[in-house]
Amino acid sequence: MITFRDRLARGVSRTGCLESRHTFSFADYRDPDHMGFRSLRVINEDRVVPGAGFPTHAHRDMEILSYVLEGTLEHRDSLGHGTQIRPGEVQRMSAGTGIRHSELNPSASEPVHFLQLWIIPAQTGLVPGYEQRAFAPEGRRGRLQLVAAPDGADGALTVHQDARVFLADVAPGEKIEHAIAPGRGLWVQVARGIAALNGIEMRAGDGAAVEAQASVTLEADTDSELLLFELA
Repeated sequence: MITFRDRLARGVSRTGCLESRHTFSFADYRDPDHMGFRSLRVINEDRVVPGAGFPTHAHRDMEILSYVLEGTLEHRDSLGHGTQIRPGEVQRMSAGTGIRHSELNPSASEPVHFLQLWIIPAQTGLVPGYEQRAFAPEGRRGRLQLVAAPDGADGALTVHQDARVFLADVAPGEKIEHAIAPGRGLWVQVARGIAALNGIEMRAGDGAAVEAQASVTLEADTDSELLLFELA
């Protein structure tokens, strides 16, 4: 079964410096029919104007991934990290027992466009942690590239949940097939372009839940950037 989530139906938050689109309920956007999918709790598509961002704030008991599509995101946290995240890099922050952080656009002229992804950890009260890694673009051209996994396999970031996160860059006409183990589900999110999931057209911002299927096929109509979450 595939359940489609239309990009135009997402929640929207706007301030003078930020536009955010929420696939699932978040902050002031509440929709009881869209509270997440399995352990995947948040997919926010954020655009931040130059010099602005999210000032220091706190989180607990959440695995938070950030993936930059365009521009640069500057991260600072209470663990002492101060880094910049650019396209092709993925950040993982385990909030655990508590962490404070800020995410800002350091540019004076260019906006930043990124995805903020939250996964509920398998247990609460973990020691807070942080990772950031650049993933080679050739590793996701026409195929799925593992970027987060519970065991940090193949150079992936470590998430404290039975969840695997993949990226893919797919050229027009290219296909990717992915087998699904019994009992597991997928969430597919289109970050850029137009692609079909088992023949269902999806555009940038669209998402879909996949359950009770043995496999899926992803085929690009245009140059496309996709995220695939495989979840227990």
